[in-house]
Amino acid sequence: MAQNKTGSATPPNTWDKRGWRAYPRVQMPDYPDASALASVEDLLAKYPPLVFAGEARRLRNQLADVAEGRAFLLQGGDCAESFNEFSADNIRDTFKVMLQMAVVLTWGAQLPVVKVGRMAGQFAKPRSAPTEVIGGVELPSYRGDIINGFDFTAEARVPDPQRMLAAYTQAAASLNLLRAFSTGGYADIHRVQSWISDFTDAADAARYRDIADRISDAMAFMSAAGVTGETAHQLAQVEFYTSHEALLLEYEEALARIDSTTGLPVAGSGHMIWIGDRTRQPDGAHVEFCRGVQNPIGLKCGPSTTVDDLKVLMEKLNPENEAGRLTLIARFGAGSVGDHLPRLIKAVQQEGANVVWSCDPMHGNTIKAASGYKTRPFDSVLREVHEFFEVHRAEGTIPGGVHFEMTGQDVTECTGGVRAVTDEDLSSRYHTACDPRLNASQSLELAFLVAEELRKRRIQEGLQAKAS
Repeated sequence: MAQNKTGSATPPNTWDKRGWRAYPRVQMPDYPDASALASVEDLLAKYPPLVFAGEARRLRNQLADVAEGRAFLLQGGDCAESFNEFSADNIRDTFKVMLQMAVVLTWGAQLPVVKVGRMAGQFAKPRSAPTEVIGGVELPSYRGDIINGFDFTAEARVPDPQRMLAAYTQAAASLNLLRAFSTGGYADIHRVQSWISDFTDAADAARYRDIADRISDAMAFMSAAGVTGETAHQLAQVEFYTSHEALLLEYEEALARIDSTTGLPVAGSGHMIWIGDRTRQPDGAHVEFCRGVQNPIGLKCGPSTTVDDLKVLMEKLNPENEAGRLTLIARFGAGSVGDHLPRLIKAVQQEGANVVWSCDPMHGNTIKAASGYKTRPFDSVLREVHEFFEVHRAEGTIPGGVHFEMTGQDVTECTGGVRAVTDEDLSSRYHTACDPRLNASQSLELAFLVAEELRKRRIQEGLQAKAS
């Protein structure tokens, strides 16, 4: 695999945005009304793209820094965005928590943090079974609001292409608000630092107060030196990108565009798109579509990912071996990282591939609580993150980022954390439409714990530099 760290993606030979239709497709709906689907696709194809090629290129350049250890990736947001739960407050609260997490991670890594939300497009979800049974009634599975309805009725579960138009409208509104928050002063680092202090002032979060105090001291020093949001705009605004799983390919195709600057195709649905663990077949439709767009691409890697498949996928998705193009998102489950991650790291090294390594500690740690609710124990999430860092430490490779399903809301979906959500608490505020999410407190606590891992790595690298 040739080395290439600069320039734009090379247009794949014979790639066409409709080409995926000739490949095997999985986890996608069969729409009963083909003409209605075609009408929606034609309409979406005339709509403006949600994101622009220059933004996607900028993200790819920043991910290239992550791949080489000069930045760290924070990717997080909803499991599946909901039409019913859509509100400015929900967007603001998740954005707010991600800003707090990013500041804490910046302290730990002493590096810039690239912020990518699972927002403004995360409407479709793969499912483990095509149908579900409740009370003896079997219906098609809910696949996300962009495809069908959550209500357990035959009518709601019919795939409806009009939902793509509603998803586009919600994504556009979300992006508009996120851009305003990012540049309008809401993201000022001094404001974010005060939110962090509010969290650690609580008795149950006191163990993180030392880190918060150090961040506060750094802010005070900068202010005394005259470095404020008014004098340095970098402190008053942030770059924030969006991402989602590119599952519904009719939607992705309709929003794909040709970049007028480079003449290359770009996915206009989000800055970064990823391929899920259930849709990463090397000869499948999702890989075929994603290989042709110039956006950064994520690839979920679970326990069933083989070395041979990974090598083929890296060659297909990043034939020019461009740094920042491909992010491998490891999702194995606590206790299993050591069984799988080392062999995939070795495969990447054998190919000389430029990749970002990110840890998704959510999807491999889902269990059913005694109360019947699907949940994720906070301790298991934390353990997988720790194992991810340990393996990279042993292999001498770069743990580039983390990927969380989370919300800024005070939900009770994952157990544990400093606020000690129990199995019995799950029913009180269990709002997710699909998988359990970390709440605001758990998300920020996890950022503190990841920051400690990053700080350990930084100290170890310093000691190694001195010894050499």
